Amino acid sequence: MARDLGSIVKMSRREGYALHPKAHKALVRRPTPPGQQAAMARPSKPSQYALQLREKQKVKRLYGLLERQFSKLMAEANRSQGQSGEVLLQLLELRADNVVYRSGLAPSRRAARQLVSHGHFMLNDRRVDIPSIRLKPGDKFNLRKHSLSNDYFKHIEETSPAPSTIPAWLKVNRKKGEIMVASMPSRDDAEPDINEQLVVEYYSR
Repeated sequence: MARDLGSIVKMSRREGYALHPKAHKALVRRPTPPGQQAAMARPSKPSQYALQLREKQKVKRLYGLLERQFSKLMAEANRSQGQSGEVLLQLLELRADNVVYRSGLAPSRRAARQLVSHGHFMLNDRRVDIPSIRLKPGDKFNLRKHSLSNDYFKHIEETSPAPSTIPAWLKVNRKKGEIMVASMPSRDDAEPDINEQLVVEYYSR
């Protein structure tokens, strides 16, 4: 299964955005992009293309997709009804690994991807191990019975503290490892500091 194994901290510094919880402190300590040349370069106003590219890279890396996966998703969003940028974020939010992350059963999307790929979850009573599988309203996504006894999930409050808020489009019972997709996510359910229009413009060139 293809995945990006690059340093998430370095990628966060490159994008100037915390792509992972552990990257927040690193960005405070070293806010400049990685590399000696980047650190010594004079600040300059980025071109419109540079802004589009960096935003595309930020969103792609935030959700843990490779370029081919991301471009296919963008093409699907362009074919769908509604604003392409908002549809793209909706499709990203409905990925199985993101749903696990949003429910608070994993501390990051990378960790959620690993949990799904190891076969810990059932989708509508069928075992799944594909992190990119897309859920829809009415779907039930829950831990397998034997996974509930796993040390990670037995100490879930320590390994993955409950998030301050769980999005309204998900109904979650963390103790039982149960997740239900109650409705479609809205634009407000994605990160507010994403500029999806720049991503659309990048692929519209």
